[in-house]
Amino acid sequence: MRGWQPRASAAGMKEAIYTILPLPTEVAAQARAAARVGAADHAFVTTDVPESYPCRHCLRWAQLGEELVLFPFASIATGRPYSDIGPIFVHAESCERYRALHEFPRDFREGRSIRGYDAAETMIAGEVVNGSAPEALVERLLADPQIAFLQVRSASRGCYTFGIERV
Repeated sequence: MRGWQPRASAAGMKEAIYTILPLPTEVAAQARAAARVGAADHAFVTTDVPESYPCRHCLRWAQLGEELVLFPFASIATGRPYSDIGPIFVHAESCERYRALHEFPRDFREGRSIRGYDAAETMIAGEVVNGSAPEALVERLLADPQIAFLQVRSASRGCYTFGIERV
Protein backbone atom coordinates (compact mmCIF):
# COMPACT_ATOMS: atom_id res chain seq x y z
CA MET A 1 0.00 0.00 0.00
CA ARG A 2 1.40 3.41 -0.93
CA GLY A 3 1.87 6.12 1.70
CA TRP A 4 -0.29 8.60 -0.15
CA GLN A 5 -3.66 8.95 -1.73
CA PRO A 6 -3.58 10.10 -5.35
CA ARG A 7 -4.82 13.64 -5.63
CA ALA A 8 -5.01 15.65 -8.80
CA SER A 9 -2.85 18.76 -8.95
CA ALA A 10 -3.67 21.82 -11.03
CA ALA A 11 -1.72 20.20 -13.88
CA GLY A 12 -3.64 16.92 -13.49
CA MET A 13 -0.60 15.08 -12.07
CA LYS A 14 -0.89 12.83 -9.01
CA GLU A 15 0.60 14.27 -5.80
CA ALA A 16 1.85 12.77 -2.57
CA ILE A 17 0.33 14.30 0.56
CA TYR A 18 3.22 13.43 2.89
CA THR A 19 6.86 12.51 2.89
CA ILE A 20 8.85 10.18 5.14
CA LEU A 21 11.87 11.77 6.85
CA PRO A 22 14.57 9.20 7.61
CA LEU A 23 17.56 10.31 9.66
CA PRO A 24 19.75 12.62 7.55
CA THR A 25 22.89 11.03 6.14
CA GLU A 26 25.02 13.71 7.82
CA VAL A 27 23.66 12.80 11.27
CA ALA A 28 24.31 9.09 10.67
CA ALA A 29 27.88 9.84 9.48
CA GLN A 30 28.54 12.04 12.54
CA ALA A 31 27.29 9.27 14.85
CA ARG A 32 29.59 6.72 13.19
CA ALA A 33 32.57 9.09 13.44
CA ALA A 34 31.86 9.87 17.10
CA ALA A 35 31.64 6.16 17.95
CA ARG A 36 34.94 5.46 16.17
CA VAL A 37 36.75 8.04 18.30
CA GLY A 38 35.20 6.69 21.50
CA ALA A 39 32.59 9.35 22.35
CA ALA A 40 31.20 8.46 25.78
CA ASP A 41 27.57 8.73 24.62
CA HIS A 42 28.06 6.58 21.50
CA ALA A 43 28.45 2.80 21.54
CA PHE A 44 28.87 -0.03 19.07
CA VAL A 45 26.34 -2.83 19.54
CA THR A 46 25.83 -6.09 17.68
CA THR A 47 22.37 -7.29 16.74
CA ASP A 48 21.55 -10.34 18.82
CA VAL A 49 17.74 -10.34 18.67
CA PRO A 50 15.69 -10.18 15.45
CA GLU A 51 13.64 -7.03 14.83
CA SER A 52 15.11 -5.22 17.83
CA TYR A 53 17.58 -2.78 16.26
CA PRO A 54 16.00 -0.42 13.73
CA CYS A 55 18.39 1.71 11.68
CA ARG A 56 16.92 5.21 11.46
CA HIS A 57 18.84 5.96 8.26
CA CYS A 58 17.86 3.05 5.96
CA LEU A 59 14.65 2.33 7.94
CA ARG A 60 15.09 -1.40 8.12
CA TRP A 61 15.74 -3.86 10.92
CA ALA A 62 19.39 -4.80 11.41
CA GLN A 63 20.10 -8.46 10.69
CA LEU A 64 21.54 -10.79 13.32
CA GLY A 65 25.25 -10.11 13.75
CA GLU A 66 25.17 -6.63 12.14
CA GLU A 67 26.96 -3.90 14.05
CA LEU A 68 25.21 -0.63 14.84
CA VAL A 69 25.96 2.63 16.57
CA LEU A 70 23.73 3.51 19.52
CA PHE A 71 23.64 7.24 20.29
CA PRO A 72 21.40 10.00 21.70
CA PHE A 73 19.26 11.94 19.23
CA ALA A 74 17.17 15.06 19.83
CA SER A 75 13.98 14.65 17.81
CA ILE A 76 12.58 17.78 19.50
CA ALA A 77 15.33 20.18 20.51
CA THR A 78 15.89 21.17 24.12
CA GLY A 79 14.17 24.32 25.29
CA ARG A 80 10.66 23.06 24.44
CA PRO A 81 8.17 21.43 26.81
CA TYR A 82 8.13 18.30 24.61
CA SER A 83 11.89 18.26 24.01
CA ASP A 84 13.08 14.72 23.54
CA ILE A 85 16.54 13.24 23.53
CA GLY A 86 16.57 9.49 23.30
CA PRO A 87 18.64 6.55 22.09
CA ILE A 88 18.54 5.50 18.44
CA PHE A 89 20.54 3.18 16.16
CA VAL A 90 22.24 3.50 12.78
CA HIS A 91 24.25 0.84 10.99
CA ALA A 92 27.95 1.06 11.90
CA GLU A 93 28.80 0.80 8.20
CA SER A 94 27.33 3.22 5.69
CA CYS A 95 23.90 2.22 4.44
CA GLU A 96 21.68 3.72 1.79
CA ARG A 97 19.22 6.25 3.14
CA TYR A 98 15.58 5.18 2.81
CA ARG A 99 14.42 6.35 -0.60
CA ALA A 100 10.72 5.44 -0.86
CA LEU A 101 9.78 8.75 0.73
CA HIS A 102 6.07 8.44 -0.09
CA GLU A 103 5.73 4.89 1.25
CA PHE A 104 5.36 4.00 4.90
CA PRO A 105 8.36 1.73 5.64
CA ARG A 106 7.35 -1.93 5.49
CA ASP A 107 9.48 -2.89 8.52
CA PHE A 108 7.64 -0.45 10.82
CA ARG A 109 3.95 -1.11 10.16
CA GLU A 110 3.49 -2.70 13.60
CA GLY A 111 4.53 -1.76 17.11
CA ARG A 112 4.71 1.96 16.37
CA SER A 113 3.00 5.01 17.75
CA ILE A 114 2.45 8.12 15.68
CA ARG A 115 2.52 11.49 17.42
CA GLY A 116 1.30 14.76 15.96
CA TYR A 117 2.94 18.08 16.83
CA ASP A 118 1.94 21.66 16.13
CA ALA A 119 4.23 24.38 14.76
CA ALA A 120 5.46 25.16 18.31
CA GLU A 121 6.57 21.49 18.65
CA THR A 122 3.82 20.73 21.18
CA MET A 123 2.39 17.22 20.98
CA ILE A 124 -1.33 17.46 20.30
CA ALA A 125 -2.16 13.91 19.16
CA GLY A 126 -0.85 10.38 19.46
CA GLU A 127 -2.05 6.91 18.57
CA VAL A 128 -0.64 3.41 18.34
CA VAL A 129 -0.74 1.78 14.91
CA ASN A 130 -0.49 -1.94 14.37
CA GLY A 131 -0.69 -3.59 11.03
CA SER A 132 -2.45 -2.97 7.85
CA ALA A 133 -3.13 0.75 7.58
CA PRO A 134 -0.64 3.17 9.13
CA GLU A 135 -1.19 5.34 6.04
CA ALA A 136 -4.81 5.93 7.03
CA LEU A 137 -3.75 7.14 10.48
CA VAL A 138 -1.06 9.39 8.98
CA GLU A 139 -3.55 10.89 6.55
CA ARG A 140 -6.17 11.38 9.27
CA LEU A 141 -3.68 13.12 11.58
CA LEU A 142 -2.36 15.33 8.80
CA ALA A 143 -5.93 16.34 7.91
CA ASP A 144 -5.90 18.33 11.17
CA PRO A 145 -4.58 21.79 10.19
CA GLN A 146 -3.09 22.25 13.68
CA ILE A 147 -0.68 19.35 13.13
CA ALA A 148 2.54 20.56 11.52
CA PHE A 149 4.47 17.26 11.53
CA LEU A 150 4.43 13.70 12.83
CA GLN A 151 6.91 11.46 14.56
CA VAL A 152 6.80 7.68 14.37
CA ARG A 153 8.13 5.96 17.48
CA SER A 154 8.44 2.55 19.07
CA ALA A 155 5.17 1.84 20.86
CA SER A 156 6.96 -0.22 23.52
CA ARG A 157 10.02 1.93 24.29
CA GLY A 158 9.04 5.30 22.87
CA CYS A 159 12.23 5.73 20.82
CA TYR A 160 12.11 7.95 17.73
CA THR A 161 11.99 6.02 14.45
CA PHE A 162 11.35 8.64 11.72
CA GLY A 163 9.48 11.82 10.93
CA ILE A 164 6.66 12.60 8.53
CA GLU A 165 5.79 15.98 7.01
CA ARG A 166 3.14 17.21 4.64
CA VAL A 167 4.32 17.67 1.08
